[in-house]
Amino acid sequence: MDENTRRLTETAERLIDAARRAGADKADAAVVRSFGRSVSVRLGKVEDTESAESEDLALRVFVGQRVSTVSADINADVDRLAERAVAMARVSPEDRFAALAPRDRLAKDDLDLDLYDATELASETMVEQALALEDAARAVKGVTNSNGASVSAGSSGLVLVTSEGFVGERMRSGFSRSVSVISGEGTRMERDYDFDSRIHYADLDPVEAIGRRAGERVVRRLDPGKLLTATYPIVFDPRVARGLLANLVSAINGAAIARGTSFLKDRMGEAVLPESMTVTDEPLLARRAGSRPFDGEGVRGETLRLVENGILRHWLLDTATANELGLQTNGRAARSSGGVSPSASNVTLSPGGVSPEELIAETGHGIYVHEMIGQGANLVTGDYSRGATGYLIENGELTRPVSEITIAGNLREMLLSLTAANDLDTRFSIVAPTLRVAGMTVAGQ
Repeated sequence: MDENTRRLTETAERLIDAARRAGADKADAAVVRSFGRSVSVRLGKVEDTESAESEDLALRVFVGQRVSTVSADINADVDRLAERAVAMARVSPEDRFAALAPRDRLAKDDLDLDLYDATELASETMVEQALALEDAARAVKGVTNSNGASVSAGSSGLVLVTSEGFVGERMRSGFSRSVSVISGEGTRMERDYDFDSRIHYADLDPVEAIGRRAGERVVRRLDPGKLLTATYPIVFDPRVARGLLANLVSAINGAAIARGTSFLKDRMGEAVLPESMTVTDEPLLARRAGSRPFDGEGVRGETLRLVENGILRHWLLDTATANELGLQTNGRAARSSGGVSPSASNVTLSPGGVSPEELIAETGHGIYVHEMIGQGANLVTGDYSRGATGYLIENGELTRPVSEITIAGNLREMLLSLTAANDLDTRFSIVAPTLRVAGMTVAGQ
């Protein structure tokens, strides 16, 4: 444990002691530290440089069956913070489900998941990379303007202490590169982007590759056409397929199930995906975006097959939600300034047996969607309606770009009709390959 972590741990332990003195029966305290730097450029000039650092406290106290959570920055008076938290708890309504994680479920040892890279980037290096990134995108023939490029680096850490005896700390680094460019002129302008984000600096794609992909994507979008309203098979680019999988993950979050606000609330043990598909949540993978050696309550989550061979098997649960549903936490708690709630870690949809090109060829005639507009998924009813842009699929090949369309369906039927390609991109905490929905209503002209 380094000196900084020791200091934050001592602060969290003092918070717990202060809460006990103020009258709390139980408590947990988290100290969250974050540091980040970024550089943004546009048209060959530096537009912005930023550096931010913060250390924040969050204290959750239990007085009988009453609970409250308070937060403040690291310089707060811990005794006054604890007194305020206990006073708030005493006037809060009883919550018979709220509790700390059971002692026997707490992580017992340290686990290194290789989530921290200490690489430090000089400001000059970040500027050079951002400029080179934008130059690579603008060098693609047909690119006419730029929305800019950015390079960022940072880290975040969590120290968690509970009155049940848990003490844990975890650190995570992050590095990213992104660029957005424009093709066409006037009313014919199109915009697209590309980026990369990694835990370890050495894993980042080269700036030239990211810039070239962004330029090629935007040029291909020029002169989009429109479509007549009809029903089409829809192929989702992995960028938007991740969002479709995220809808499923949100619908099996235990908090939504307990509130009765999920279209899957009565579907445990039933088919929600095709038999060939499995959805796995794995919090203990090395060097992965959603990994964590313990969750927001100190519990070490194990691998869960949320959906196995198409059948829904698990909800995502923290302690309180599990208690409400008559179950046990599965180590999926996440902390925020507002308290604790269930959250997934690394979710992966099993790949199919064909390449994206083969999936498109099999589709014959349909639409390939590479960007979505708006938030049109109703997780209570499953109704889904969003603006989209992409390409027409004709005779099994991508042809002309299309825009100003709306695709609509219901997530129940959409998920059951999925076909997957084999192109998993494991950079993200939610991983989905290219996906095809058998048929959706497309509103065009």
